Amino acid sequence: MQVTTKEVVEKFNLTLVSGHEGIGRYITTSDISRPGLEMAGYFTHYPANRVQLIGKTELSFFEMLPTELKKERMLKLCSHETPAIVVSRGLEVPVELIAASNENDVPVLSTSMKTSSFSSRLTNFLESELAPTAAVHGVLVDVYGIGVLIIGKSGVGKSETALELIKKGHRLVADDCVEIRQETEDLIIGSPPPLLEHLLEIRGIGIIDIMTLFGASAIRPTKRITLIIELENWDPDKTYDRLGLDEEKMKIIDTEITKLTIPVQPGRNVSVIIEVAAMNYRLKKMGVNAAQEFSRRLDEVIAIQDEMDDY
Repeated sequence: MQVTTKEVVEKFNLTLVSGHEGIGRYITTSDISRPGLEMAGYFTHYPANRVQLIGKTELSFFEMLPTELKKERMLKLCSHETPAIVVSRGLEVPVELIAASNENDVPVLSTSMKTSSFSSRLTNFLESELAPTAAVHGVLVDVYGIGVLIIGKSGVGKSETALELIKKGHRLVADDCVEIRQETEDLIIGSPPPLLEHLLEIRGIGIIDIMTLFGASAIRPTKRITLIIELENWDPDKTYDRLGLDEEKMKIIDTEITKLTIPVQPGRNVSVIIEVAAMNYRLKKMGVNAAQEFSRRLDEVIAIQDEMDDY
């Protein structure tokens, strides 16, 4: 994924001071550099591919330098790899920086925000935009605040189950195709493709607009995925987990997410099962595990029985 300097200018309403020809440069990393060492002349490990953020500290030191050194430092700062240089706090941009940026087509931007505040906001924006992405075939629903990704073979009833959940007051995020991005190591966010926003496909009916039918409260644009439920047709020869002691995981990008497999057959209310699964997942995160409690009670009963057998 890539972000252009022009997108950052528009996002944060920055002023383009110089280096207009480089406005289309790509930003490929969310890391931001404060070039204090570079101002002092140390360019051995200069991270030229990062956005360079200059604040009051850097500029006050820069003003102490001789004129020739000012020109030299700014020319080195404006490398052919540098996507942009941002001057914060509305500070005056040095003429040496303007000349160097125009010479090497490096855009110099200005913002009235404080240095630390802008650095934090820009980092968050870049991390979100540059996050690894993937697409998964399934339905993403917000059930009791839990982002539940429903997957399974075509025709197993994913969309119909989602419709039942929506009727019960839960919210649709995406149907058919879920676009996923990993914002941090264990944070997976799902959203719909723009073409499929608010839409749900029901076989026999066709495409329906959930927001039009159920209102704005029935949808949400994004949701963190914390639970995956796979629907599969009931297989009488397969042994399904009846206690819930073994927790299965599914890896999406670089994050492992808890996965449950629910067999589907006539008479099973899958939407209710998913509601219970979401509530049970929340209880587990709060430290309440019914399966472990049952196992503990069973161990106690067995221990008591063994003691009685010894007498």
